[in-house]
Amino acid sequence: MTTGADPGPRERAAAALIAARARTAALTDPVTDRDLAAQHSPLMSPLVWDLAHIGNQEELWLLGRVAGRESMRPEINPLYDAFQHPRSERPQLPLLGPAEARRYAAEVRGRVLDLLESTPLEGSALLDEGFAFGMIAQHEQQHDETMLITHQLRRGEAVLSAPEPDPPYEPPRTAEVLVPGGPFTMGTSAEPWSLDNERPAHTRDTEPFWIDTVPVTNAAYQAFIADGGYREPRWWAPAGWDQIREHGIGAPLFWRREAGQWLRRRFGVTEPVPDEEPVLHVSWYEADAYARWAGRRLPTETEWEKAARHDPATGRSRRYPWGDADPDPLHANLGQRHLRPARAGSYPAGASPLGVRQLIGDVWEWTASDFLPYPGFRAFPYREYSEVFFGPEHKVLRGGSFAVDPVACRGTFRNWDLPVRRQIFSGFRTARDA
Repeated sequence: MTTGADPGPRERAAAALIAARARTAALTDPVTDRDLAAQHSPLMSPLVWDLAHIGNQEELWLLGRVAGRESMRPEINPLYDAFQHPRSERPQLPLLGPAEARRYAAEVRGRVLDLLESTPLEGSALLDEGFAFGMIAQHEQQHDETMLITHQLRRGEAVLSAPEPDPPYEPPRTAEVLVPGGPFTMGTSAEPWSLDNERPAHTRDTEPFWIDTVPVTNAAYQAFIADGGYREPRWWAPAGWDQIREHGIGAPLFWRREAGQWLRRRFGVTEPVPDEEPVLHVSWYEADAYARWAGRRLPTETEWEKAARHDPATGRSRRYPWGDADPDPLHANLGQRHLRPARAGSYPAGASPLGVRQLIGDVWEWTASDFLPYPGFRAFPYREYSEVFFGPEHKVLRGGSFAVDPVACRGTFRNWDLPVRRQIFSGFRTARDA
C-alpha cells in the first residue's frame, strides 16, 4: 500500500473500511442477541438486519461487480434488498441470526481486503481512485448512523457511552451573517468518492441573504413552544399541522415536560434539555414552523451550500467551510466521538470564510429545498441510490451530524428524508432575504 503523509486511494480505502467495521462492532457488540433481533421501532430495521445487509451489499458490489465472483449466499440476497422489503416487514423474514450475520460479514470483509490489495484502482468509473471501495465504506457508515438512531429509539438501560463534547468555544459576534449575491460553484466533479447526486459541479446564482451564524438552539426553540407555536396553525404547512394534531406533537421527539422543566431521553439517559445545544429531533415541518414564527425562513439548499463553501476572496468553492483539508476534531463534531451535539458557538476553526459556524457536524440541517437532480445528473452506479427519490416528497438536509463519519460528510454531500421524519439527528438554522 501507499505510504507517506498523504495516503493513496488503496490505503485510504482500507482505512475507511476498517474504521467503518470497528464502528459497526461498537454498535452491535454491547447489546444482547435478543436486542439485535428485535425491532425497536417500525421505522427501523432490526439491528441484525443492518449487520447482514452491510455484508451483503459489500459482497454484491465488491466481490460480485468488481471481482466478478459468484455469490457466496445467493439465497439470502433477496432478504437484504432494501427495496424488496420495507422496514416494518423485516422482522418476519428468515434473517441470519446474530452469530451467523457476524460470521458472514467477517468472511466477506476478509475477501474484500484481499481483493483491495490486488485490484488496479483505475480503468473504469467504478474503480478509479477506489470509488467502489469508498462507496461501500460510506454505505456502512450510513447504516451505522441508522443503527445509532435505532439505539436512540431503543428502550432500556444505556449501553453506549462516549466523552462529553468539550471543543474550543467562541461566542458568535453576530446572530447572523450576510452572504453576498452572485454566482458560485455548487456540487463537485472532482471529489473522487462523491456520490451521483453531488455531481456535476455547476454554476448557481443567488440573491444576497442573511443566514444564522449557528444552528437554532434548544433555548430558542423553547421560546417557540412557550409562545404557543404548536397550537397556532398559521405557522404550519397544512400537512405539518395535520401531522402534529394527529399525533399530539407538542415538542421535539424525546422531550417531555416535568416539574416545570423540559427533559429529554438520550440513548437511555433522561436529562434536562441543555439550552445551548442545537435543537435535535425535529421534522422539516417543525423547522419550517419555527422559521415562520421567527419571521424568517429555512435556507434553500443552494443558499446553504454557498454559505458553507463559497470564498468571496478567491471566488472558489471549498471542500469544507474551513478549506480543503479533511475534518479533524477542531473543525467539527463528527464520527460518533460524542453522543450529542456540542453547544452552539463551538468549533470556531470550522467556520466558513464568511464566519458561519457548525455547518458540518453536530446536527443535520433541514433546508427549504426538495431533493432534485442537478443539471447534467447521471445515475451512477445504480439509479436506486438517488434517482428514485427525486421529487417533492423528500426534503434536503445538509452538513451531517455528530453521528456521521467524515468519510460520508463533505460540503457537497446531500441527505434527504420525508418532511415528517423526527427520529433522525436533525436540526436547522434560519435565513432571510437581504
